[in-house]
Amino acid sequence: MEHDFSKGSVGKTILLQAIPLTIAQLIQLLYNIVDRIYIGHLPGSDGMALTGIGLVFPIVALVTAFINLFGMGGAPLFSIARGSGDKQEAQRILGNTATLLFVSSLAITAVCYLFKRPILFLFGASENTFGYADDYLSIYLLGTVFAMMGTGLNYFINSQGFPRIGMYTVVLGAVLNIVLDPLFIFVFDMGIRGAAIATVLAQGASAVWVLRFLTGKKAIIRLRRDSLKLDGALVRRITALGMSGFIMSATNCLVQIVCNTMLRTFGGDLYIGIMTILNSVREVVSLPVSGITNGSQPVLGFNYGAGEYGRVRTGIVFTTVIGAVYTVVAWIAVMVFPQLFIRLFNDNPDMLASGAHAIQIYFFGFFTMTFQFAGQCTFVALGRSKMAIFFSLLRKAVIVVPLTLLLPYVGSLGVNGVFLAEPISNAVGGTLCFAAMMATVWRELGQKQKMKEIAAAPPTGRK
Repeated sequence: MEHDFSKGSVGKTILLQAIPLTIAQLIQLLYNIVDRIYIGHLPGSDGMALTGIGLVFPIVALVTAFINLFGMGGAPLFSIARGSGDKQEAQRILGNTATLLFVSSLAITAVCYLFKRPILFLFGASENTFGYADDYLSIYLLGTVFAMMGTGLNYFINSQGFPRIGMYTVVLGAVLNIVLDPLFIFVFDMGIRGAAIATVLAQGASAVWVLRFLTGKKAIIRLRRDSLKLDGALVRRITALGMSGFIMSATNCLVQIVCNTMLRTFGGDLYIGIMTILNSVREVVSLPVSGITNGSQPVLGFNYGAGEYGRVRTGIVFTTVIGAVYTVVAWIAVMVFPQLFIRLFNDNPDMLASGAHAIQIYFFGFFTMTFQFAGQCTFVALGRSKMAIFFSLLRKAVIVVPLTLLLPYVGSLGVNGVFLAEPISNAVGGTLCFAAMMATVWRELGQKQKMKEIAAAPPTGRK
């Protein structure tokens, strides 16, 4: 029953997947969060080192986009194939995903090295911050292959019903990062470069752990050499389903570039540093709702593949309610204690004063993001790639980017307009995404469940 998601309580099954996954994601955040905390308090940097890290965010988002394209694209197909009993197909999906992750990681590394300087200035670097960004990025890129293989293939450990093993993947890397960060940054006096070295070593350890498990005897479906050869049709299915996650992260990359450019124009380097802090806080406080929705994906996909449509609907309701309750509590915490969150990353008086006001704008109505997460998660879990892609584009490319470019000029909003674009997009995009899911997938699941019940009912006797 631990690996058969069609048995037992749906809510309990989702939590058994989500809790270890959330812990794992929280620990994985420490890869970057710990770096930012240490770097934000580097003596003599006045927040410029933190701003330098913020300039690398678009590249981190780009790496995440390709992880989502292949990892989050392959994992739901893997769950559906496993739920329907087709182990050979599931194995082919795993192997093709591994190849796609490896090849794309090499391509990203090469392109970013070749065009590093123009890329960083495009992302909002100035002469004061370029050195910090360049020092970090030059080393960080070496770990791209580790980050993509470790994170992308970890989805397949969770999809086989081993959430604790998936959690250990990132625990290993995060603990190493926490231990090595102060060693390289302060003891070896390597500063921002030391943070990057610690991150790369930690990512490498996680990648080795994932590959050892997926090629070992404990895995239900193992990564085999004969499944690594790319199949065109399968690649198209993987990328089609992963495209929504890719677009979400790729548009995050675009949003970060636009935000950095507008903040530099209206506020200077200080506000790019503040946005770095806001992004870090958002990653932390949105993690539980992300964990619950990601944890529900293999459960929803498995039950859909097994024809348990009523259980899929139950899972959607459970995921949405838990996410909504949590995000309301998180919103209140950020509104009441804004400086507490800012001070975690930097205690510069200017950043504290300006950042506290910015964070209250940025997180206004935070609970509405639950609807985007729940709707998007359902579309992806059930293989509805077109709907998932559409709503990914709607929120980021159609709403956030134009608002970020326009609002600073409206009523002299300036930097406040940049921060205001996020809550507006959460409310509008999230509501539309959830409403569309209810009008299509939810209704279809109800119809299929009724047909199943009618087919299973005993025939009525006749006189």
